[in-house]
Amino acid sequence: MTPTAASAIGRQNPFFTLAPGLALTAGVALCAYALRLIPGVAALSPMILSVLIGALIHNTVGAIGGTGEGVNFSLRRILRLSIVLIGLQITGQQAAEVGVGGIGLIAFGLLATLAATLWMGRLLGVPRGVALLIGVGTSICGASAIVAAKAATGGEDDDAAYAVAGVTLFGTIAMFLYPALAAPLHLSASQFGLWAGASVHEVAQAVFAAGQGGPEALQIGTIAKLTRVAMMAPVIILLGEIYFRLGLVGGAERRKPPFPWFLVGFLAMAALNSLVAIPAEVSAPLRAAATFLLSMAMAAMGLHTNLRHVFSAGLRPLALGLFASAFISGTVLTLIKLGI
Repeated sequence: MTPTAASAIGRQNPFFTLAPGLALTAGVALCAYALRLIPGVAALSPMILSVLIGALIHNTVGAIGGTGEGVNFSLRRILRLSIVLIGLQITGQQAAEVGVGGIGLIAFGLLATLAATLWMGRLLGVPRGVALLIGVGTSICGASAIVAAKAATGGEDDDAAYAVAGVTLFGTIAMFLYPALAAPLHLSASQFGLWAGASVHEVAQAVFAAGQGGPEALQIGTIAKLTRVAMMAPVIILLGEIYFRLGLVGGAERRKPPFPWFLVGFLAMAALNSLVAIPAEVSAPLRAAATFLLSMAMAAMGLHTNLRHVFSAGLRPLALGLFASAFISGTVLTLIKLGI
């Protein structure tokens, strides 16, 4: 078959143009899962490993011919599908178990952290887009919130990659630091679980940290964390609208980004999971698929990342990430100690 004929077939069937890039991002995600079999590496989520591997490929080998469309598809369509599937991890009943006070505490910690991070970002001279993504990732749920916010506000891939790396770093530190502080801070199992669930970044990190406090802490921590995840959709939809109305949307044309319908799908899946008892043999594979698809999207982000640009940002965004992590941790802990 001649190159011209192959090109014509590719135009007629999108699969031929998407397949190489999809295979690349899936391969990177599989490598990330394989690396987690190494002792010590399992503490890192496959999402952050996928970003790192993708960035390594892009900044050493360069762009691989023929993969562009599939990589872009992973970064956009597959990302949105993975976030929709994350909704199946949440139920309204779980949120109710935290109680009105717990939900209020989680919401206050989330909004206060986001506002404080944007404020401190201005003081430190961190670009607004980076500060927003760091604030969202810290206050809500790490990588998935960062990429959702990037899509809703027209953010840059490099900014998102930097935010994912920084938020994951401090979330990983918290994952091991929190259990060590439980006894010195005289926290009960339920208090420790609420603290971990309401302030540690990624779902896996929060669940790991809470689990070190025992079964009760694990249950409360998991529910609190998933309640934070449920707040992602309304917060990010609102941010996208605010950014557009204030003329802060990224991109040369200052266009309004498409409405993030995938977040509506996320809420719909959460509602379905609340109303219908989905069998474990169905829900478990869907949860695993959500993590793998999100890892593919993170791989695509890494394959778009220019490390020179990321490193040129300097230490100020890293300092902002440290501030945001300390702020949400201290704020939530203070509220718990005050019995609010």
